[in-house]
Amino acid sequence: MIVEAICAGRAAALPGGKRSAIAKVPLAGPVAIGTGGIAGDEQVDRRHHGWPAMAVHLYPAGHYDWLRAVAGDPPALAGPGSMGENLSGRGLDEADVRIGDRFRLGTALLEASQPRQPCATIERHLACKGVVKAIVESGRCGIFFRVLEPGIAQAGDRLELTESGSEGWSIRRAFFLVYGGGRPDRAELDELAALTAVSDRLVRDIERKHPRPALR
Repeated sequence: MIVEAICAGRAAALPGGKRSAIAKVPLAGPVAIGTGGIAGDEQVDRRHHGWPAMAVHLYPAGHYDWLRAVAGDPPALAGPGSMGENLSGRGLDEADVRIGDRFRLGTALLEASQPRQPCATIERHLACKGVVKAIVESGRCGIFFRVLEPGIAQAGDRLELTESGSEGWSIRRAFFLVYGGGRPDRAELDELAALTAVSDRLVRDIERKHPRPALR
């Protein structure tokens, strides 16, 4: 996949007054990618978004046409970075990327760690109710990466797979299992939680959303 834009954002007020850095903009020239994410990118809600395994967010650019149809082409969905993504490009999506897949981007090395859980901030940002439900139903969630090796990259660089992750565990499968609703299979949840590269945040969400029945 060719990365069409590398994006960062600063905190600003959303409708209703909540502050968020979900609205990001493309950066020009070489960009530093560290273990904390893209240089210059701000994360307001550190409790939900400040985890090292969630340092870099990819939202496939191919989802934008679908989003515009769902949300009524909102002005806030202006272009790359509008869904809070740090990386934008076409050719890979949640069904293609597996937990633990490693990618070289410029001189940085990234590892896919979990799907993005959509939240109410997206609906405030786009001023459209129902978007989160549509994302959950479709699996067009986005992908988080940890940074294994900091480096430098720029728009036009290739996101190149260097090592395959866990067979059978696509980001989309993990998303539907943990966030898709219903009563997921306990053995599948345990298998996902035990993957070497899965994020600690996703393991926490498994424990919180799908607790084991109390022993009697």
